[in-house]
Amino acid sequence: MIGRFLSIVAAGFIAAPAFAQTPAKVSSPDGTLTVTVEVNGEGRPEYQVQRSGRTIIDRSRLGFIFTNAPKMERNFEIADVQVRAADTTWEQPWGERRFVRDNHREMRVRLTEKTALKRSLDVVFRVFDDGVGFRYEFPDQAALKDVRIGEELTEFAVAGPATAWWIPALQWNREEYLYGKTAITEVGLAQTPMTIRTDDGLHIAFHEAALTDYAGMNLLNEGKGRFRAMLTQASEGPKVQRAAPFATPWRTMQISDTAGGLVTNDLILNLNEPNKLGDVSWVEPFKYVGVWWEMHLDKSSWGAGPKHGATTQNVKRYIDFAAKHGFRGVLVEGWNEGWNDDWFANGEDFSFTKPYPDFDIEALAAYAKQKGVRLIGHHETAGNIAVYEPQMGAAFDLYERLGIDAVKTGYVADAGGIQVRRPDGGIGFEWHEGQIMSRHSLDVVKEAAKRKIAINAHEPFKDTGLRRTYPNWVSREGARGMEFNAWGQPPNPPEHEANLVFTRMLAGPMDFTPGILSLEGRGQPIQSTMAKQLALYVVLYSPIHMAADLPEHYEANLKPFQFIKDVPTDWSETRVLNGEIGDYVTIARKDRKSEDWYLGAVTDENGRALSTPLSFLAPGKRYRAQIYRDGEGADYKSNPKSIAIEERIVTSADTLTLNLAAGGGQAIRFVALR
Repeated sequence: MIGRFLSIVAAGFIAAPAFAQTPAKVSSPDGTLTVTVEVNGEGRPEYQVQRSGRTIIDRSRLGFIFTNAPKMERNFEIADVQVRAADTTWEQPWGERRFVRDNHREMRVRLTEKTALKRSLDVVFRVFDDGVGFRYEFPDQAALKDVRIGEELTEFAVAGPATAWWIPALQWNREEYLYGKTAITEVGLAQTPMTIRTDDGLHIAFHEAALTDYAGMNLLNEGKGRFRAMLTQASEGPKVQRAAPFATPWRTMQISDTAGGLVTNDLILNLNEPNKLGDVSWVEPFKYVGVWWEMHLDKSSWGAGPKHGATTQNVKRYIDFAAKHGFRGVLVEGWNEGWNDDWFANGEDFSFTKPYPDFDIEALAAYAKQKGVRLIGHHETAGNIAVYEPQMGAAFDLYERLGIDAVKTGYVADAGGIQVRRPDGGIGFEWHEGQIMSRHSLDVVKEAAKRKIAINAHEPFKDTGLRRTYPNWVSREGARGMEFNAWGQPPNPPEHEANLVFTRMLAGPMDFTPGILSLEGRGQPIQSTMAKQLALYVVLYSPIHMAADLPEHYEANLKPFQFIKDVPTDWSETRVLNGEIGDYVTIARKDRKSEDWYLGAVTDENGRALSTPLSFLAPGKRYRAQIYRDGEGADYKSNPKSIAIEERIVTSADTLTLNLAAGGGQAIRFVALR
């Protein structure tokens, strides 16, 4: 661990005079961003953010509505202000980059009511050069011990007109929507991350960090660029119930002149606590194949019967393929009993320890180990955590005994359809991002960690950077993935991935399951070229990546398949070379285990020529560029499989022109030469 701590004063704090009503103010280390907190004439607390002297977040309210106590909204005074600075560098066990700098100034503002209750609330701001995070901390106080939150009054008032990229919140399909691009005045109720670009070119992404034992935050448009936090509801009672003292999640604003600056912003990770698991060398980034895409193509089924995919014979075929081509894992879905015709949003019959008779889990785990491969477990709950939670410990014990050290979990149910066990023994229904699922999701990760098992959650609770604290939470879904290209109506459009990079991916890794070289779904073409499918392994970050197509499709395309075999999933550096939200992006990443670099570029429905300097390469060193580009006449509609593969020697002084076809991309491996 590398680090140092800086204090503004010797003791680390500056205290304002008691009950001072002058505004509390703190600036980022380089002075670019400034946050001001004050109370207005009614004693309503508000904050404001300025960048280089210009207001970017106008006066925005702070406070709470409770279900068991008067609200905290006005009659406040600033009782105390403390400011400190920190500048540390910490190492990720795996990630987009090896070392992360955490350089910020923190301001803690104590707000105290002037009423007879005299309740207090701390608002803590951390101001970085490229963003702001703030949270509430409820102290231990007699007047408010049992905190039952009906709603936050937190606001984000965007100063001036802007364009937003967003998906709707509290809709049936959870987070699996195409991103809309609208004026901020036309946003409805949005999920986070929500990304905006102001009319003068500033980019701001709104999200949250370190979300534990709390309801997820959505953004409600209140008009004229003002958004209010709307917490995900509970089926009964308050949206959040906690015992003081406790802290809420951080409300975050990542800020950059460029879209690419959002991608390399470490604000969310830095606002999470350090690793709590100790030695996590057992968490290994990897690539995998599996019994999955064939179900989406309707070639096989999850449930038992003549089309059952998870048979001993079929899984052995995937293990052999993985061993031959160097893949660490083989995912097997549909292996366990309970996949009846009514499994969706039901899950009552699932067993997480009993395999179907035609799936010999003991023999297959041993066979995989013999081949240098590991099975990847699968726990599809259909959103029924009332059935899953009592079985979870035994299920992880089984996997630990068999050497299965990674599990894909699933919560396939309509939003609001999570089944939970009530204290009275009955069943209740909750939302995927309510407080109960916040608790459940972390409980799963902790139980898995006890057995040295990594978790990849699908239909998940949103990512808020907890992978720093629990590094076995390696990836998750939480957006429209590749399966929509098999059966989705419509399939993902060419702009989809260039939207994800600057929206969903700002929250953390996504198991998008790329690499469909056949470019065919279930009776519909995938809106992508072959070269773009390769580029996605670099563009969309995840420490685990699936080669999602069928083995026979890779065997028929061995030359482009080579890039999928070569590309790593763990990086020492990441650079965004260019990009605009929903249009195009080029990302370069350096392999953590070698001096090699990899580049991925993707575009939307428009072909582009991107001039790309190679200045990220080590100066004075020669590289063999192995280039996989859109071929002659390539086009996602008419000629998606046209691909050209070539090599050339390059240095950091060179500039490449990346010619991307409509719906296309380019992938390059830069092999360092001695």
